[in-house]
Amino acid sequence: MVARMAIGLVLTVAGLAVAGYRLWWLKRLAFAGQPAPERVATVRAHPGTEAQTETAEVLGQRKLLKWTVPGIAHAATFWGFIILIFTIIETYGALFSRRFAIAGIGRWAVLGFAEDLFAVAVLAGIITFAVIRLREDPHREGRASRFYGSHTGAAWLVLAMIFLVIATLLVYRGAQINTGVFPYHHGAFASEVVGHWLAPLGYGVNAALEATFIVAQLAVIMVFLVIVAYSKHLHIFLAPVNVLFGRRPDALGALEPMRSGGKVLDFEEADPDADVFGIGVVEDLSWKGMLDLGTCTECGRCQSQCPAWATGKPLSPKQVILDLRDHAFAKAPWLLASAEQREKLPEAVQAEAARPLVGDEPAGGVMHPDVIWSCTNCGACVEECPVDIEHIDHIDGMRRHQVLIESAFPPEGAGMLRNLENKGNPWGLPEDRRADWITECGFDVPVADGKLPGDVEYLFWVGCAGALEDRAKKTTKAIAELLHAAGVSFAVLGPAETCTGDPARRIGNEFVYQMLAQANIETLNAAAPKTIVASCPHCFNALAREYPQLGGNYQVIHHTQLLARLIEQGKLTPAGPVAEKLTYHDPCFLGRHNKVYTPPRKILDAVPGTTATEMHRCKNRGFCCGAGGARMWLEERIGKRINHERIDEALALDPDTITTACPYCLVMLGDAVRDKKAAGQAKDSLDVTDVAQILARSISAGDTAGAAQPTGTDGQGATAE
Repeated sequence: MVARMAIGLVLTVAGLAVAGYRLWWLKRLAFAGQPAPERVATVRAHPGTEAQTETAEVLGQRKLLKWTVPGIAHAATFWGFIILIFTIIETYGALFSRRFAIAGIGRWAVLGFAEDLFAVAVLAGIITFAVIRLREDPHREGRASRFYGSHTGAAWLVLAMIFLVIATLLVYRGAQINTGVFPYHHGAFASEVVGHWLAPLGYGVNAALEATFIVAQLAVIMVFLVIVAYSKHLHIFLAPVNVLFGRRPDALGALEPMRSGGKVLDFEEADPDADVFGIGVVEDLSWKGMLDLGTCTECGRCQSQCPAWATGKPLSPKQVILDLRDHAFAKAPWLLASAEQREKLPEAVQAEAARPLVGDEPAGGVMHPDVIWSCTNCGACVEECPVDIEHIDHIDGMRRHQVLIESAFPPEGAGMLRNLENKGNPWGLPEDRRADWITECGFDVPVADGKLPGDVEYLFWVGCAGALEDRAKKTTKAIAELLHAAGVSFAVLGPAETCTGDPARRIGNEFVYQMLAQANIETLNAAAPKTIVASCPHCFNALAREYPQLGGNYQVIHHTQLLARLIEQGKLTPAGPVAEKLTYHDPCFLGRHNKVYTPPRKILDAVPGTTATEMHRCKNRGFCCGAGGARMWLEERIGKRINHERIDEALALDPDTITTACPYCLVMLGDAVRDKKAAGQAKDSLDVTDVAQILARSISAGDTAGAAQPTGTDGQGATAE
């Protein structure tokens, strides 16, 4: 008894010391980054909301369970270890007393049953994980495996350690049953089975097994603890903390403002030599960013859903985090050393410390520029991440540094930025062209000059594409016609409207973004709209989610939300049939970033004659068109074109029309359809239109049919079957 007590305590002290040192070292490394006071302030300001999030994400395993089989396996393992805390208490108690039982509950059959039930559940979970890893072996599947680039050896080691935790537990409990010291008289079914297997060995052997495997259980737990602290399974400790301090909702929608020293950067007073401009070195990450790096589970869910990775580009959201993490760990001795100590560090450490985050040969950056410029900001990575890592903020942070400090970005982006600065739109067209579409309407469209009249219900934010791009202008006119038909009072800004700055911000030029945004905020404050309705999800996202960072707070809705509401209110009645097979493409900045999935589908469902079929990747797992993240204006030179990949998925359904609710998507998907037609891979009649255009056709057809009805009908008979 004394020997096993001594061995058990020595193992415990050693394990806690080694793991504790690692955690202390990781804390120091994290706080070598920039402050993030807003994260702490948010948690303190909304404790109830954060508690709900922790409950849903950590205890409820909400994101993990989106993938049913691996999600259930992970939930079983997670909850298994929560319940098995009781068995760890019992193991330590058995060091001091063979008949130890937890006070008050230690002899309840229900607890014994629960412990064994979850022990078996954990075994089932790790078997499931093993099968999944064998089926998705990256050595065989290559890039198609979500584990491609992950440290698979460490994963197998951890699975083996989990098995040993359960195996040593059941052996010593089975031996306890045979020596008569087991605290549960019945209920612990798995332990009883093992005890039955061990019974023929006799009392003496079982007593030896009892003592040996109690110590073995503690040894395995302590070794497992150390492995967790030094491996990717650190997420076991860090994930709850990362979720607690994560951005809501899901770090999607708005980008973080640029900060230096924890404060929002003021461009008028900023000093490039002293202030932090984006993320140029790993210590430019906030401590929350550093926490992201240590939290990554290497599960590859983000990678499996990334449109850039799926089309052969070098960007893997997972690998971005792993590369930053590996670099941070390699640079840690330099980050944690004093100025005097840094000069004495090995050359390899100093060379690592000197590496830029982004750069190709001979600069030798941590990652190649093509990695960060392949991102479409679609948000699939953030949506899928089970531990709330904020991939887009990291990628766009590096873009900001490249643009503002290094002046290193794709050359075609320079023209777009120049047009934004000089003309207020990405195409560089004159501002008076913004009102051209109005002349093509058969009714008056009021153009606001200063404050809107009190009877104007909506300010229609047309957007650059909606006013200037020929295909998107059709959507703009359809929306205006529908609002007019519904008797909705609305106005537009016309030439007074300028780009929201979204392309500039997403490419990394925060300065140009703020210049445009502040001009728009001044215009909008003067107009004082009751509600803004935006046809472009990128404008919608900027106005609703990003302008508040600069003091612009407005009520903003997307045109599909308004049109769906008008249908529900009976102000729009789609009566004319549109006998077409449709498939709807979810725009990333409308769907994932702002959770608007239902209104566009309600509109299509309300149009008689249509048959809507969903693509395999839809709603929160929708596939990007390739235009986000300012890639609308950048050439796509690597791998398969993202818009072609998306159209191939749509073509598999043989639709008559592909619908969407975003001018960027309209252009990208339309270009892909044109290419497919030219290659003879799509029928000539295939069209790409906005949901509003489908609704306008139905309303127009219904009005025409109604006008042709003979006197005396009930107003319904003219509608075709």
